[in-house]
Amino acid sequence: MTTDYAIINTGGKQYRVREGDTVSVETLPGDVGSDFTFDRVLMTSVGGKLSVGAPSVEGATVVGEISEHGKADKVISLRYKNKTRQRVKRGHRQNFTSVKIKSISTK
Repeated sequence: MTTDYAIINTGGKQYRVREGDTVSVETLPGDVGSDFTFDRVLMTSVGGKLSVGAPSVEGATVVGEISEHGKADKVISLRYKNKTRQRVKRGHRQNFTSVKIKSISTK
């Protein structure tokens, strides 16, 4: 495994990724087995050279392969007020896409 890494922004969150990593991100368009290119790369470290973008690094891309689409475990939200018989119980399952990082490139 290499020491090269990148910080990408997708779905309103930031992820630190290296080649060979598998990350679960917000749902992405595309079929299982197809490639997806992340173009919002905030920072890269390739070959010991650090590049920080303002806000993103010019010409840097991270390519990953979509390995699965799915739903995360259920999260229960419960609101309760005593003495009033007021209870609200809700569940939520977030959709996700699992991506295996194939390459990190800069220009």
